This record gives sequence, C-alpha cells and structure tokens, in this order.
Amino acid sequence: MGPKVSIIIPFYNCPYVDQAIKSALDQTYENIEIVVIDDGSTSHTEKIMPFKDKIIYIRKENGGTATALNTGLFVATGEYIAWLSSDDYFVPAKISKQIDFMTKKKIDASFTNFDYINKDNQVLVPWCTKRFTNLEDVYNAFLNYNAINGCTILIKKEIFDKIGIFSPDFRYTHDYEMWFRMLVNGYEIHYFDESLTKFRSHENSGTRKYQSEMQKEMKIIEYHYRPLLKKYIKSLQSDQL
Repeated sequence: MGPKVSIIIPFYNCPYVDQAIKSALDQTYENIEIVVIDDGSTSHTEKIMPFKDKIIYIRKENGGTATALNTGLFVATGEYIAWLSSDDYFVPAKISKQIDFMTKKKIDASFTNFDYINKDNQVLVPWCTKRFTNLEDVYNAFLNYNAINGCTILIKKEIFDKIGIFSPDFRYTHDYEMWFRMLVNGYEIHYFDESLTKFRSHENSGTRKYQSEMQKEMKIIEYHYRPLLKKYIKSLQSDQL
C-alpha cells in the first residue's frame, strides 16, 4: 500500500458536494482518507449524510475556504494532501496516477491539467490549462498568471509545516498566494501532463460571483511576490552557468 493521501473537501452551501465526495470515494488508489469541512453551511447538508460513515466530517463557523482548508490540514493524517472543491470532482485514477508520477520522480508537489464542465457534467473545454514541458516554464508562467488550478494539486503535508498554512487574508485567492510562497521558498511544483479533475462552471461559483474581489487580491499578491520570483529565477539561472 502506498503513502496515505488526505483529500480535503471544503463545503459551503454547494448542491454538488455529493458528487465531489463520491468521486473521492471512487478513487482507484486505496490508502485515502476524505476530510469534509462544513464551513457553516445552511443548505445542502443533507447531501453529506449518506457518506458520514466513510468520511471525516467537521462543521465549523463560516470563515471562508482558506479557513476550511486549514481546518482540514490540522486533522488530516495523510502524508500527502489533495484539495477538492465541493462543486468539482476527480476522475477515478486521479490520485493513483499522480502519486505514481511523484514517487517515481521523487518530487513533493505536482499539479495537472483539468476539464471545464457545466452544471450537467458536460465537458465544455477539455485540457484547460497550458501544457508545460519543464519547471522553468512553470516559474515563468507565474510572472503572468496563475498557472495552477488548486484542485489539481497533490502536495506533501510537511511543506505546510515548513512554510505555513493558507492565508485567510486572501479570501478568494489564498491558493494563488500559496503557490507563490512555495516557489519563492524553493519548493518545486511539477506539472503532470494528464487531465484528472473536472472543474465546474455554474452561476453560483466563486470565480463568477467574486471576480472583482479576486482581481484586487491578485494585484496585492503579484505586487509582493513577482519581484521575489524574478529574483529567484535569476538565481537559478546563474547557478546553471
């Protein structure tokens, strides 16, 4: 049996949460625990009930996705952490393929491609993100945009012990800040060229409802981290000379 993976599912009033949980339970990889963090939901909690005996379920006061993820990190016992939004879902081989890739390459963090789907699970856009061929391309991408969908990430839990947890100061872009923080602190995030997550577009999704708030947060993050990342990239290039 391979290393234990904790799949953290933050949940807040999401009608698709049962599909997310089922996709986690349907993973072909066996050594998994599923941690559902209810961030003070007032609706759709009944969709979790059929799975209660198969998951770790924690309810907390509403504080945003970063606080829900952090609560999940505190209780997770896996060596690796995966994050699954309650309106998205994993393909069955997601964890198995990604763990195999990471253990063979001896790397501590990776991300993959993903498909863009609608409310009825129909694929609107397959393979949504750029396909990277090397680590340098990933670094350079962050000088222009967020190259990582958080629900495609698989990361060793010990990294959070070293650089800290998700920042609640960024209610909508805590993941963007975390990837920058990892990169400038020397933690490589490798791209695995598979599309293993279904990312859902719907009228109540955060990326639709809070676009202006997201843009404001992103500007703050980029202003702080991009000069640091440029400096780090230069240091890597000079080391190679």
